[in-house]
Amino acid sequence: MPYTADKPGSTPSAEELRARIPGWGADLDPAVRPAVPREQPGIVTGAHWTMPEQQPGAAGREKSVEHERVTPVFGTAQPLHGLAGRVRRFAYDTYSEGQTAHWLLLVVGDRLDSATAHAKSLLSRRPDDPITQSGVLGERGHRPLASRFGRGRADLKHAWLDPILVLGPWLLAATLLFRVGRAIVRPAGRRRP
Repeated sequence: MPYTADKPGSTPSAEELRARIPGWGADLDPAVRPAVPREQPGIVTGAHWTMPEQQPGAAGREKSVEHERVTPVFGTAQPLHGLAGRVRRFAYDTYSEGQTAHWLLLVVGDRLDSATAHAKSLLSRRPDDPITQSGVLGERGHRPLASRFGRGRADLKHAWLDPILVLGPWLLAATLLFRVGRAIVRPAGRRRP
């Protein structure tokens, strides 16, 4: 049913709900609720604050435009960096968390971060191995084809796309690296004669 401005029907009473749904309202009686003693006013919690102290370094942290300040405690393990960080910062500074553009920009930032990591890997002494690290070889002894067909699996709809998404960036990077290498070697070879 689509949402309308009018409230559709009346809310059933507690007795009607208890009769219709087994166990409904089991926690309404405070005597049987395990958290009730902690919910009573005046219980000493040991907290020495009404709001936790602000963690230092909040000035440059990302926060949603809906909030007036950063949460009192926040993570610092993965600071924003590079082009991906700029895209993420733009998403946080410009769009509300309720807007699709905010989340799409965060996904774009994630993909840029992933592509940068793959590019760095290709230039390192130990590049990533998409075959063994994707888990494809782990399926060899576990009936990979029989487990996919005739089982009603939902992922069969996009199974044709998986090799493109996994191997595509590697093939594109290898082609680009080959062309750049060939462009560097060719002019050097032409100068010799």
